[in-house]
Amino acid sequence: MTTCRLSEILSPAFYEPHRAVKTGIREMVATGGRGSCKSSWAGVETVLQLLRYPDCHAVVLRKIGNTLRSSVYAQICWAIAELGLTRKFRCTVSPMECTYLTTGQKVLFFGLDDPGKLKSIKVPFGYVGIAWFEELDQFAGPEEVRNVEQSLFRGGPHSICFKTFNPPAMARNWANRYALEAKAGKRVYHSTYLTTPPEWLGPRFLDDAEHLKATNETAYRHEYLGEVVGSGTQVFENLRLEPITDEQIRQFDRIASGVDWGWYPDPWAWNRMHYDAGRRTLYLFDELTRHRTGNQETAELLRERIPENEIVIADSAEPKSIGDYRSAGIRCRGVEKGPGSVNYRMKWLQSLPAIVIDPVRCPDTAKEFSEYEYERDKKTGEVLEGYPDLNNHHIDAVSYGMFQTWKRRGK
Repeated sequence: MTTCRLSEILSPAFYEPHRAVKTGIREMVATGGRGSCKSSWAGVETVLQLLRYPDCHAVVLRKIGNTLRSSVYAQICWAIAELGLTRKFRCTVSPMECTYLTTGQKVLFFGLDDPGKLKSIKVPFGYVGIAWFEELDQFAGPEEVRNVEQSLFRGGPHSICFKTFNPPAMARNWANRYALEAKAGKRVYHSTYLTTPPEWLGPRFLDDAEHLKATNETAYRHEYLGEVVGSGTQVFENLRLEPITDEQIRQFDRIASGVDWGWYPDPWAWNRMHYDAGRRTLYLFDELTRHRTGNQETAELLRERIPENEIVIADSAEPKSIGDYRSAGIRCRGVEKGPGSVNYRMKWLQSLPAIVIDPVRCPDTAKEFSEYEYERDKKTGEVLEGYPDLNNHHIDAVSYGMFQTWKRRGK
């Protein structure tokens, strides 16, 4: 099928994603910084998918139509050439499409600034089963992307969607949130230029990266490592959002639980965590979030998740709720509060070398910690002192659960 070795055109970071494509995955999300080769990978996979499924056609999208020719169209043409298929494809710019001559399958290109063209897609046979959204964060939001997918994937047994983007600096950006969202049949991969063969990038690229690293580390982390660095107001700069395996959890021996009471609109929030004292690293591996749910119901949920002897430390502002938990057989106690306790427990969390959160096991917790920022003065723009009491329910639950650790250190 091809006249080249895929290792010659795929960065090592994408060997595993390339294998995963063959396992029935329906959506592949690739994030990363400059030189991470995510767009090259998506272009190659789009062409390979076309060859594997002769009834499928592909649609490649960007938000703005006039960016297609110099980006994704050029990328698909490059992939075709590198795969040794130039003579088997006809690539034109008016209309902008690449046609596999053996079967008549097409790769079509569209910008969403003209949604009418997308609605009028007609393929000569078969169905659209392959889509690639390049620069995902530039689209209007998940609803726009979802509407496009619903229009494209309307028939046929096979479908796969590639989504690639450089993560915006702000954690609350919809694309960053989307990457954290668990979904059946979806895989998310992150790559950087550090996994790209240096000879592919050249000395100028590498020198520029090293210069920025030395002069502006935050900009380097964002532009070259593809990290969500915020706007300088993020409270937690020590987050690691990564999987925590069942094997790791079986080895955890310093487990704690914490509860923040709530009803509506504020939720009831619970977290379970492990603290590695030697490395001063906190692992958050379980959560529950509920609205309009009574104490008896949430107590029953906890009894199903934790052993009988595990202590649950909760907000002491609701002694009746603590009593309800005790009556339900849960060893619940209230966190001790006093002057400065909020600042102390928050600073303790910030001082840890790492807070590791599994975004699949704890999506609400990952969202809260990554989006929690200091407030700014609306007139001056200056960062205000103190911690906002907003969208921090799992943050509070975690800090309550770790009370016995940070309180002891305080003494």
